[in-house]
Amino acid sequence: MKKQYLSRRHFLGQASCMALGSTTLLSTLTNLKFVNAATMANSSIVGGDDYKAMICILLSGGSDSHNMLIPRETNRYNEYAQTRGAIAIPRNQLGVLNGSDYGVHPSMSGIRDLFNDEKLSFISNIGTLIQPLTKDQVWQNEQLLPLGLFSHSDQIQQWQTSLPNSRSSIGWGGKISDLMSSLNTNDKISMNISLSGNNIFQTGQNTVEYTINAETGGMPIYGYKENNNPAAFDIARNNAVDNILDAQYADIYKKTYVDVIKTSRDANKQFSEALETAPFIRDLFPDNEFSNALHMIARTIAVRESLGLRRQIFFVDFGGWDHHDELLSSQSEMLRILSDGMSGLNSALERIGVADCVTTFTCSEFGRTLSWNGNGTDHAWGGNVMVMGSTINGGQVFGNYPSLELESDLELGGGGIMLPTLSVDEYFAELAMWFGVSAGELATLFPNLGNFYNSGSGNMPIGFMS
Repeated sequence: MKKQYLSRRHFLGQASCMALGSTTLLSTLTNLKFVNAATMANSSIVGGDDYKAMICILLSGGSDSHNMLIPRETNRYNEYAQTRGAIAIPRNQLGVLNGSDYGVHPSMSGIRDLFNDEKLSFISNIGTLIQPLTKDQVWQNEQLLPLGLFSHSDQIQQWQTSLPNSRSSIGWGGKISDLMSSLNTNDKISMNISLSGNNIFQTGQNTVEYTINAETGGMPIYGYKENNNPAAFDIARNNAVDNILDAQYADIYKKTYVDVIKTSRDANKQFSEALETAPFIRDLFPDNEFSNALHMIARTIAVRESLGLRRQIFFVDFGGWDHHDELLSSQSEMLRILSDGMSGLNSALERIGVADCVTTFTCSEFGRTLSWNGNGTDHAWGGNVMVMGSTINGGQVFGNYPSLELESDLELGGGGIMLPTLSVDEYFAELAMWFGVSAGELATLFPNLGNFYNSGSGNMPIGFMS
């Protein structure tokens, strides 16, 4: 599991050319991507001179969240234990969530403490939906179901686009950046910053992600002006790169390509210099790849003012959750890494004084079956997610935590596939509203939202944000 996770992330880390994303040259020209979004003005933006950031943690692979959030009330726990069988977590090992009838996996002590301090909440039985469904409707009309249900590639895309009935390369985080980039004064560094290379979530019509490295931050041109005492070869290489970048090109493709490299070079220099002024917070994080990414996010947030950024959206992919086998052992370690990393992130944000400006949320392409396959669990539908921050309504479990009995009103068969009762549209719309998107723009971001929520109601779709 560890080797697969590392190699995947190293691959993704190289996937964004020169820290500007991996769009093709033609699509870049066609959509005027680069930094043009910074010149956009949109009168529907809500908010003044405040700072806000969202951090998206993607648990790619399909997390078995039924072993993250577990009922403790005797009857409901017995339903859980009977259905889950050998993969059920013993009741006396659960981390107790105060003021609720639930507990968490014993590896999630950091999450338990965040919940009990009212800095984190769970949202239960959520998934991709076109409209609210009953069990009978699922069997009667396939057109009402998301495209490619249970498919990794389709569902991971839909969680990033919030478009369950179509396939798109534009994500809802990218759309938000298209709307709000005028709030940032920096014309080189995108509102959207990725620790995991290029991704759909942060791609908009006029936005691409700015990719950074968890260890060093910016991703410069390899070998370019890295040596303070350059040898003859280094000097020659630096001069060659400078000559290429400073030349004048009549060909529009060559000119555009060089402009991209120049922007990347200048952005990396600006970002790296700003990062040198970040306060020390490394002591708050464990030493692993996931926590290293969160540490870099916190450092980047700490230097937001020097970078001229009032809105930021971060993305990190913590992969390896496709536990068809070795569920108990693999999940135990990975949940510990997740829990400790999020706890460290919260402490870091508190230390630098922005805990009330940042909301962190998790997602995964689907939940997993309640029943085990003899060694793990298989692809399913509804699952549980977490949201963290000082401005959330913390210490609560939102949504309808379902009965985990097989053949219940929401159990669709197939070993315990749960029909979601909350849509990702409601989840993401509430985050967008907190971020400053007006009610009038919600339908642009989430076309199916009206099937679940009245944007003119004056209420939040779910209620987890203060």
